[in-house]
Amino acid sequence: MALTPRVKKILSWYQSDNPGTRANLVRMLNHGKLKGTGKMVILPVDQGFEHGPARSFAPNAPGYDPTYHFELALKAGCNAYAAPLGFIEAGAAEYAGQIPLILKLNNSDSVGGPSDPCSAITGSVNEALRLGCAAIGYTIYPGSNNRNTMYQDLRELTEEAKAKGLVVVTWSYPRGGKLSKDGETGIDIAAYAAQIAAQLGSHIIKVKPPTAHIEQDAARKVYEKYNIPIATLSDRVRHVVQSAFGGRRIVIFSGGEAKGTEAVLEEIRAIAAGGAFGSIMGRNAFQRPEAEAIALLHDVMAIYRDAP
Repeated sequence: MALTPRVKKILSWYQSDNPGTRANLVRMLNHGKLKGTGKMVILPVDQGFEHGPARSFAPNAPGYDPTYHFELALKAGCNAYAAPLGFIEAGAAEYAGQIPLILKLNNSDSVGGPSDPCSAITGSVNEALRLGCAAIGYTIYPGSNNRNTMYQDLRELTEEAKAKGLVVVTWSYPRGGKLSKDGETGIDIAAYAAQIAAQLGSHIIKVKPPTAHIEQDAARKVYEKYNIPIATLSDRVRHVVQSAFGGRRIVIFSGGEAKGTEAVLEEIRAIAAGGAFGSIMGRNAFQRPEAEAIALLHDVMAIYRDAP
């Protein structure tokens, strides 16, 4: 299909990238119910690795089967489907070319580990190419005492991915070190996390919806001095998007822990009103029965499609 003015505008922000990477970005922006709008809703299913199978899939037992998630992403009209190596391998051949895939290249488990998070590299750029993926995904934990290792690993993976024509999607989740629990989603830290991911060369940045908490004293003085609006979620989302190169990088927001349908939609309305490019929704989608999950995702997409 011809590129819409909005997709052309977004592509203009990525002029340093080669035609392969830009083509894969178009694949994602032009797929599903939101194609051509510049908005995205992505289904991520890395929770089996991160939290364990029963915690992830027992609420909706068909989710134990990797192909269920390919089907859910397709039937709902998502822009892309993201998962670790095993889940992608389990369906990549059967669903080849039917939906853009994001291979999550690092993961950790909830069995144990260091107090400061640092996920293991569990996939490669070459495996993403072998499986026909449009993008790689990688999680960084700004604030962790291991953050520099993650930044260096992401830089190397980003260089390779871009050279081979893939899009880079970064989960930027502040955690560890001296950060308080409230600080992990505080507005100053969330905005900083988006900026860090952008500076590391990410095309698409995933962050959590920010709260009005301000973690850093130095940041608090600036927010107060310049009266940066942070009272509402829409205000805070607008500031996080602004922090990713003045809105010239695609910033999408996670759906977080499972919650009721109206709570999900209320949050999405506020995120969309703040100028977000979309959402990446895992547990709030795949832990519901299929028909209910598709209906929810369609409602989410409608909110983004109708947003300015």
